[in-house]
Amino acid sequence: MFNVPVRPKVVCLCGSLRFGREFASERMRLTLDLAIVLAPEGAEAPVLDPLLVRALGELHLRRIDLADEVRIVNPGGYIGEATRREIAYANALGKLVTYLHEPAIGES
Repeated sequence: MFNVPVRPKVVCLCGSLRFGREFASERMRLTLDLAIVLAPEGAEAPVLDPLLVRALGELHLRRIDLADEVRIVNPGGYIGEATRREIAYANALGKLVTYLHEPAIGES
């Protein structure tokens, strides 16, 4: 029998949306561990309005605000500029930051 914790852990996934398969796999793994998973959604459009891109970035920071843990989806250790900002934001809030793959020294 599975017992859902009174207050399940909330995990926010961060990383490049080019790793959609890895995001889906990590989302499933964490869900089966009975965690609540927050993750960005890819917006498929040829060109996104820069104001919308900025708003979506801010929305993702609000997901980090809600999370107990920030999980970096970084196949091959890749961490892009936007993800670096999200890691810095999470660190400034004192959030636990974990990685799918350990980054190279000096990369976190």
